[in-house]
Amino acid sequence: MLFLFLFCFILTLNSQNNIKGNMATAVLGIPNFGYEIRLGKKTSFQVDITASFWESVQHAPQKFVMLFPEFRYYTKTFNKGFFIGTHIGGSSYTMQKYTYWSTDYYQKGFNVMYGVSTGYSFEVNERWHIELFIGGGSSQAYYKGYKISTQERYDAAEKYNKSGEWIVYRGGLMLVYHL
Repeated sequence: MLFLFLFCFILTLNSQNNIKGNMATAVLGIPNFGYEIRLGKKTSFQVDITASFWESVQHAPQKFVMLFPEFRYYTKTFNKGFFIGTHIGGSSYTMQKYTYWSTDYYQKGFNVMYGVSTGYSFEVNERWHIELFIGGGSSQAYYKGYKISTQERYDAAEKYNKSGEWIVYRGGLMLVYHL
């Protein structure tokens, strides 16, 4: 733990860093915040977290937390213009997956996700930027299925169900403050 703290502290000493908030997900009541550290003239490392605290949407739970560390490459220079990034992340959830909407079922489990993000950073002024981005890739889920009405398992799996798909799972409009 001490090593990790010292490593992060040393990285941020002389770096140009950004803090970010996703305006698109905030409108939906789902906070998404990020912290980006400049590594080189055109590269950076970002960590962002997204969480939903909704106990129920149409009588189904919609709670999740997602964490994504990402390496980014900017085509112009750090924090300006087009970028592409690669990430690996994870999530924990208790929610009704989109393929089960309008049913009595919900799922509880975790995901491992890896893929790419792309976007564009628009400079408003020296300190403020707007970042439009989208990301997706492989999502590998491990979950248990439950009935909303009885809270009993509806699936026949002994431990976890497993599913995988290629899907868009990140995106939005970030308000960026350049430290």
